[in-house]
Amino acid sequence: MPKRPTLKLPPLKLGDESLGARVARLRKERGLTQVELAERIGILQAMVSNYEHDRLRLSAEMAMRFAQALGINVEELLSTKAAPHPMHKPSRRLMRRLEQLQKLPPRKQEFVLQALDSLLKAQAL
Repeated sequence: MPKRPTLKLPPLKLGDESLGARVARLRKERGLTQVELAERIGILQAMVSNYEHDRLRLSAEMAMRFAQALGINVEELLSTKAAPHPMHKPSRRLMRRLEQLQKLPPRKQEFVLQALDSLLKAQAL
């Protein structure tokens, strides 16, 4: 387990978010849980949580491991520029649900889609 830093430095801000907040945002955008990300990296879920809450600092090696597990390059992870929020790309979590929906019989699919349309219409008002 990485050593806790002895210096009391504030979390590094990368634009409008800390490095831990950026890791959390990128993980969520990809529809991953902390457990899934931890498994991809080969660490415990508690460590992912500690990195996301800036209780642990990313070493160069861990930054590379996180970037690889998230499907990005290290520069994107560590960039001080505000990262664009990809609103056009659905999350993996949403895509998994859509795949499950496609496996339903057509009548049940129609029922779910009508319920979704009703919720979206109510939200728009």
